[in-house]
Amino acid sequence: MSDEEGPSVEKTNSEDSSLPEQELESVEEPQAVEETESVEEPKTPEDTEAVVEAESVEPEPAEAPRPVDEEAIDSTEATVDEAVDEPTDVETTFDEPTIVEPAIDESANEVTTVIPVVPAEDAPPTEVVDSAPATETIDEQTEQFEPPAVVVPPKPPRPEFVQQYDTQQFEPIQQQYEPVVREPEAVAPPAPQQQPEAPAPASSRKWVKPAIALGAIFAVAVIAYGVDIFTSSGKTPRGTQVAGVDIGDLTPADAEATLRAELGPRLVEPVAVHAGGVDSEIVPASAGVDVDWSATLSGVNAQPINPITRITSFFGSREVPVVSTVDQGALDASMSQLAANSDRAPVEGAVVFESGKATGVSPAAGQALETQQAGATFAAEWSDGGVVDLPVDEVPVTVTQAGVDRALQEIAIPAASGDVVVNGRDGKVATLGVDQIGEVLTFTPDGSGGLTPQYNTDAAIKILTPQLVSTEVQPKDASFTFAGGKPSVVPGVVGDLINWPDTVKELPVLLGSTASRATPAVYGPVPPALTTEAADALGINEVIGEFTTGGFEYASGVNIGLAASEIDGAVIKPGDTFSLNEYTGPRGAAQGYVESGIINNGRPDKAVGGGISQLATTLYNATYFAGMDDVAHTEHSYYISRYPEAREATIFDGAIDLQFRNPAKTGVMIETIATSSNITVRIWGTKTVDVASTTGPRTSPTSPNTVTLPEGPGCVASSGAPGFTVSDTRVITDHASGAEISSNTRTVKYDPVPIVKCE
Repeated sequence: MSDEEGPSVEKTNSEDSSLPEQELESVEEPQAVEETESVEEPKTPEDTEAVVEAESVEPEPAEAPRPVDEEAIDSTEATVDEAVDEPTDVETTFDEPTIVEPAIDESANEVTTVIPVVPAEDAPPTEVVDSAPATETIDEQTEQFEPPAVVVPPKPPRPEFVQQYDTQQFEPIQQQYEPVVREPEAVAPPAPQQQPEAPAPASSRKWVKPAIALGAIFAVAVIAYGVDIFTSSGKTPRGTQVAGVDIGDLTPADAEATLRAELGPRLVEPVAVHAGGVDSEIVPASAGVDVDWSATLSGVNAQPINPITRITSFFGSREVPVVSTVDQGALDASMSQLAANSDRAPVEGAVVFESGKATGVSPAAGQALETQQAGATFAAEWSDGGVVDLPVDEVPVTVTQAGVDRALQEIAIPAASGDVVVNGRDGKVATLGVDQIGEVLTFTPDGSGGLTPQYNTDAAIKILTPQLVSTEVQPKDASFTFAGGKPSVVPGVVGDLINWPDTVKELPVLLGSTASRATPAVYGPVPPALTTEAADALGINEVIGEFTTGGFEYASGVNIGLAASEIDGAVIKPGDTFSLNEYTGPRGAAQGYVESGIINNGRPDKAVGGGISQLATTLYNATYFAGMDDVAHTEHSYYISRYPEAREATIFDGAIDLQFRNPAKTGVMIETIATSSNITVRIWGTKTVDVASTTGPRTSPTSPNTVTLPEGPGCVASSGAPGFTVSDTRVITDHASGAEISSNTRTVKYDPVPIVKCE
């Protein structure tokens, strides 16, 4: 039975007798009960009807009813079908007790409680419920009758006190009871109170066993979690890997030892790298890469607390990256070496001509290794065990395939469709063959993905000119002749040459044509560089400087005469500079020069073209006295007695030159006269200055040394001569007034001539 006290209700019957407080217990449908709990006997029959006045109490939670006997009896809740305004006398029979819970009518602020009357002797006790409709009616039915209800004012719930009575004690009451419906008394609305919890339905008890099982499982999991935390304390997290090396569930010291044993050897093993389309290998240690062991292990972290993480660690692994140290200089050097093999320049789209046929070159982008990023990538990924893909930049092309195709179809193929012909005089022609088109026509990028044709007219002229040179009249400069002992002007010749720039200006049109590909040569007059009028105006009419030397041997005389003939008649215009080496050109055996004496490394020797220094000395002295400006000249290393002291010059093809400049307002001309024993050079022009030379005494003499050489062609015997220092002063004065224009002193130190013995 319940230990809670139920709410009080007021009941009336025909005799207005009152009933004491009763405790009723809800039961299921009436059934035979073998054993009934004892109940308190009423004193009189009139006491079986109880009127309970309403009273206010504080609500308390309701407890579930305890079983009446050994068998569990569930309470059954019954409700009144319809409420009635007035009581009606009806004959009724009860199949089972009906229980109506109190209901709160918020609009009327009233609560009525209905207490059913047990109709029969065998009916079980009924339960007083807390709530009922504000107004209830008793329905008239053919077979069942709902118990009459007594309406009482609402009051807060309080603990329910239930008593049991024998069903026989209620029988007199049932016979005397007349249902009366009382209007509810006006009372103040109760304060909101927490409704007592209803007993849990039987259907919820099916979750008890699963809940207990789940609790047991949870407890086991907690215990296992604690054991796992305890046993793994101080170790690396389970499933931890570094570069594929499993170091999970190890102490820090064991983890480091394992890593050193596994990763250490990899530092000296080649690692495959891929840079664009190039495969190579790099040794980490050689590239300045090493492992930072402490930093790597610090990334392992502590044991995870999250139970899900710990569970998943049994079935997977967590990769911790290797932290590398880098020698940046060594790494940059390694990347630069790799770049030398991996980088490639882009292949630009182009059009080329091969064997008279135009073909296109497809463009291809180049690549360049991103050395800084590549180094960082290698340092980060070398330990992964796979191929390290290094970043490269694409070097784009400027010419597209479409541009190549357009240039090929529109320009190159028509250009190579046939020869280009230039028609000259007398039926002669010059031909630019299809196999020579590539020397004339080339292509350059236009900046928009296409190709622009370039026509090399100079190359075309070079190919065509020799074929028509015989049809031209070459111009000839005016010259001088010395017939009669005085120079006279030989008139120049005006040339009739092909104007090649005008002739080939239509070359693009000719190369683009597939019909006529011929054009005439355009001829025109070309005056000589020195016209007859210009030669007459030079004022070359008298000798202004002259000098003669002799005493050379035959071979030297041959070379001197050949070089003298080359410069004979040379004209130097006002302000121009003359160069002996440039004017004569090469002086070798092919030009007729022979072997003769030279000075080689301070001692006498022989070579082809030897002896020309005597012509240079003679020319230098002639220009010296003609008042020419000395631009470049070099004295011999030791003094030669047939030359004036400090006023002589040597020369060597391609190394030592003789140069002078004409400072006058008129031109000058060179005349040479060579014999078998001497050479004379005259400078012709208009005399404007006089020149005087003063040679100083010899000073600082030096003695020769002796050189002994094997006897043969390579040995030229010499008696030797002492060395000394000497100076020469040139004074230039005005020819008309005698006024001094300039004075210049030149000091020369001569080495001693060695004594050469041939043995």
